[in-house]
Amino acid sequence: MKASISRWGVGWVAVGSVWLGFGCDEGQAVRLPAEVRGRALVNDPDFSGSEFNVFACTTCHTTTAADDGGVASTLYGVVDRESWWGGSIASLSEAVDFCYVYFMRGFPELEPTSEDGRALYEYLASLSSGAALPTRPMTVVEAVYDPTDPGRDGGGLVGDAAAGADVYERACAVCHGEKSTGVGRLGPNVVVIPEASEEFARDNNVPLRLVLAEKVRHGQFFGVGGNMPLYPLERMSDEELADLLEYLAP
Repeated sequence: MKASISRWGVGWVAVGSVWLGFGCDEGQAVRLPAEVRGRALVNDPDFSGSEFNVFACTTCHTTTAADDGGVASTLYGVVDRESWWGGSIASLSEAVDFCYVYFMRGFPELEPTSEDGRALYEYLASLSSGAALPTRPMTVVEAVYDPTDPGRDGGGLVGDAAAGADVYERACAVCHGEKSTGVGRLGPNVVVIPEASEEFARDNNVPLRLVLAEKVRHGQFFGVGGNMPLYPLERMSDEELADLLEYLAP
């Protein structure tokens, strides 16, 4: 067992395999290595048990050493971090539960000693870098603003629609599908954008670009439903957001 599994911080010893509820030809249960089971879980939206969930862990996270600019940081080396969520969370189990409950609609929290819990952390341990890693910075924009607003101090940024299309493909299309059609979206309950934001902006007499910026920066915590993750500055800069706004709300 990798020492880094102790980053769970809950005082348990993981085992190398878990029982699955499947029967083989002889009607016996099948023992599957926990790491293999965990790999399947991170790719499965049904992991959370919610009929309303459309996210798998890998919808947002990659698992490679190269953090290729996905929706969220790679899971590679996640067990080696000093802390998580920009230093606001001190245990990996709590960090996992934040995603599991708030974004994947799991309830209650994932029990570390359950079969799924053991399997998940065996798999995450297999992605260890082999060295202690610092906390990844995570700068959440508290007072949301439209970065293209010329009335802001210092003047607004000028967005580029072509660059914004690339930002949309990286950051939005994985869940929302194609702009304005929703083709390829994760499920029928995932809203089509920018039309859903246009409706909210119109109904509440709020500028569309500010609605879009708010949703990007605060995700589901915007308070209008959904379970979208938020984008800190490290995952989408103001310049990238300005490009995205020019693409979605020219």
